[in-house]
Amino acid sequence: MRALAIDPSLRSTGWAVVEEGARPDQFRALGWGTIRNRPDLRQSWCLVEIRRRVLELIEQHAPDTVAVEGVIFVQSYPTAIVLGAARGASLMAAAERGLPIHEYAPREVKQSVVGRGGAQKDQVAFMVRVLLGLSETPSPDAADALAIGLTHLRSLRSPLRAAQGKAKEI
Repeated sequence: MRALAIDPSLRSTGWAVVEEGARPDQFRALGWGTIRNRPDLRQSWCLVEIRRRVLELIEQHAPDTVAVEGVIFVQSYPTAIVLGAARGASLMAAAERGLPIHEYAPREVKQSVVGRGGAQKDQVAFMVRVLLGLSETPSPDAADALAIGLTHLRSLRSPLRAAQGKAKEI
């Protein structure tokens, strides 16, 4: 199973491609990075670029599924709207290619990777590096995407998850 994981943001959307290994606890990162949009680029063009790049990633890596971070609580309505739009651009690209999409709450991702739902970004990045045997610590956005991918693939193998039902498919 190969998953494209996305941590959406208007200016720096994190992405990662993670694949299951032969053993139940073995996973491999095939690629990761950040879709960066210039600060002077209009929001509408940022959304077009996010969708275009996610479609490119799907073509390049041929994932079986897509995992995305769920909507988070933010104190600012404008921020929530922009975040939702960036998320929508990513979801649209995956849906256009007919891929199943699953979402995970940020606390669930942190719990899965670090063991604590309130973990800091640097803790997530460190654990992702360790769990995937990376030679360097990825950027925060890419690390979050790697963590989302790991959470998704682990959830597919979890007997507890199977008993509770699968992750929320959207």
